[in-house]
Amino acid sequence: MRLKDKVAVVTGAAQGFGYGIAETYAREGAKVACLDIQGEAAKAAAAKIGKGAFGVACDVSRAEDVRTAFEKVTAALGPVDILVNNAGTSHRNKPIMEVSEEEFDRVFDVNVKSIFLTTRAVVPQMRAKGGGCIINIGSTAGIRPRPGLVWYNASKGAVNLGTKAMAIELAADKIRVCGVAPVAGETPLLATFMGEDTPEKRAAFKASVPLGRLSTPQDIADACLFLAEHDFLTGVVLEVDGGRCI
Repeated sequence: MRLKDKVAVVTGAAQGFGYGIAETYAREGAKVACLDIQGEAAKAAAAKIGKGAFGVACDVSRAEDVRTAFEKVTAALGPVDILVNNAGTSHRNKPIMEVSEEEFDRVFDVNVKSIFLTTRAVVPQMRAKGGGCIINIGSTAGIRPRPGLVWYNASKGAVNLGTKAMAIELAADKIRVCGVAPVAGETPLLATFMGEDTPEKRAAFKASVPLGRLSTPQDIADACLFLAEHDFLTGVVLEVDGGRCI
C-alpha cells in the first residue's frame, strides 16, 4: 500500500473530487479524515469508505471551525502527514457585473482563505514531524480562464500561484506543497460552472477538452496519490485536464 499508516486530511470530502481522493488514500493504507461543511455527509462518506476513515464537520472558511477540526483529527488519528485542500465553491456562470459582493466573498473565503487557515493549523504539526505534504486543488480556470466565471478564475489563480509560493517557503521544513489543476469534472459544481446543465452546455465543455471528456474524481485522486508519495516533487501544479491548457 502506497500510503501505509500516513494520516491524511481531505477537505470537501463528502462528495465529488474530495470523496474520490479520500477513498483512494484509504485504499492505499492512509488513515483519512474527511472534512466537510456538511457534517452528516462527511460522516456518511467516512462510513462508506471504511478502513478507519473519520468524518468531521468543518466550514473551512471559519478559523474556529478549522482549529477545532484539526484538534479532533489529531486526537483521533495523530499528527497529519498529508493535507489535501479540496473544498471549493463558485459563483454561478454569469457576467462579471452580475456577481454580488456576497458571492465574491464566499468564493474567496472557501477557495483561498481556507488554505490560509488550514496551513496555520497543519504546518506546526508537520514541522514537529520533520516534514509533510500539502496538496491544493486549483483549477485550469486559474490558467486558461473561461468567461462568466471571472472571480472563480481569479480565486483559482491565487491557489495555483500560492501553491508555488508556499512550496519555496516551506521547503526548508521538508514540507512539500503541490497543486492539481483539474478541468471541469463530473461533480456537483458542474452545473454552477455551466450556468445551467443542458446537453448543449455539456457538449460545449467537452469540445474544449482535446481528449474529449470531463475529468472524474478518480482522475484527480490518482494525481493526488502520485503527488503525495513522491518526495522530490514540490511547487508542481499538475494539470489534469485532457489537454485543455495546451
